[in-house]
Amino acid sequence: MSMIDYFLSLGSAVFVPIVLIIIGLILGQGILRSIRSGIMVGIGFIGLGLAISLISDRLEPAVNQIVERFSFNLTVIDIGSGAAAGVAFSTLVGALIIPAVFLLNILLLLVGFTKTMNIDIFNYSHYAFTGAVVHLMTGSIVLGIGASLIQATWSLLSADYSAKKVQESLGVEGISIPQGYAASTVPLFMILDKIYNRIPFLRNSKLDISYLQGKIGMFGDPVIIGAVLGIILALLAGYNFVEGTNLLMSVVAIMVLFPRMVKIIVEGLLPISEAAKSFFNKRFKGKEVFIGLDSAITLGLPTTQIVGTMLIPITLVLAVILPGNQVLPLGDLAFVAFFTCMATIIHNGNILKTIISGIINMIGVLYIASWFAPYFSKLAANSGATTIKGQTTALWNGNVFDYMIAQIGGFGIIGLIVLIVITIPVGLYVKKVTNPKPAK
Repeated sequence: MSMIDYFLSLGSAVFVPIVLIIIGLILGQGILRSIRSGIMVGIGFIGLGLAISLISDRLEPAVNQIVERFSFNLTVIDIGSGAAAGVAFSTLVGALIIPAVFLLNILLLLVGFTKTMNIDIFNYSHYAFTGAVVHLMTGSIVLGIGASLIQATWSLLSADYSAKKVQESLGVEGISIPQGYAASTVPLFMILDKIYNRIPFLRNSKLDISYLQGKIGMFGDPVIIGAVLGIILALLAGYNFVEGTNLLMSVVAIMVLFPRMVKIIVEGLLPISEAAKSFFNKRFKGKEVFIGLDSAITLGLPTTQIVGTMLIPITLVLAVILPGNQVLPLGDLAFVAFFTCMATIIHNGNILKTIISGIINMIGVLYIASWFAPYFSKLAANSGATTIKGQTTALWNGNVFDYMIAQIGGFGIIGLIVLIVITIPVGLYVKKVTNPKPAK
């Protein structure tokens, strides 16, 4: 546990650059270029952290005020992803998950079952949570670890499947997004995208940032859109002029800062991407290997920011009107952009498709988080991570991979066998579609 705590205490701004420097050296990039690339990515992550702190410092109080003002009567409290990850890592499965997943990832790379090397260590917490729930349900640590490894594998396959779209959206080759939550949304958004393409109104929709700016000029600018969204949130929170204008400026700052920080990360990743391409072309006949990164690098896309902010009040309304939902969105509500970031990529930045997909996804998130509440509350109580009376959960728990694996894994060894049987053909399918045969 002390080793894991030390590992996690480094933070993404230190750990990721160290890993990237090592990767750069292995790829033959040279010492100084490797150091520069790693440090530039670290600077970008520090910048993202500052932008995310704006969400925590300014948006979160506004969300809390909205919840309090409208007196939503829901019994399960969303304590947020930070606390949820802490609960997951404090379990017995969580103590073992980092080396287990890392070794699995290396093995799957060597046998060609995945192309992604997931260096997003901090989000292994999603796998830890799933495994901890299965451990709780079955009493078997072996089954718990097995469930975690299945989810890690699914995340890698999802990252492989969406890698090209991620690379096109961000303008950098050789990366993918295996982050535990983002990866779980890819199948849903891919299915929805195919459905949208059968509906003329949605298939022909061109509602993205470029279209908005072309039609309504400056009113389509992310700064102006951010100002409008800031005003709406301030009115919902009942803020006075001083509080409202500060919130407005914070929302606009988020819209501006995220893209700038992502550009810095991309600047650091591009040389590594080029070195990786040259390395694998020379030694492995063009074999692709992707660097798996946190979904935070996608938050610079304007559609994600716009839709993410719009989904804050929409999610609150959904929580109140959905029959059977028990979760009061709170801790994770200001961070809803993370829940829809892959929709932006899958739908090529189309705002209309992304908002529809975002709403559908948040409905699932609320129901799944409600289902996990008894299990999460018990894990949280055992860890001593929260002193809140009554049941707790997190929107972070509303992960469809978590839910499917926990449901099937709860059947014990039979469930684990079923999960393995499901995983193998899915992996072969992903390999087939991501390695198209060359044209004759």
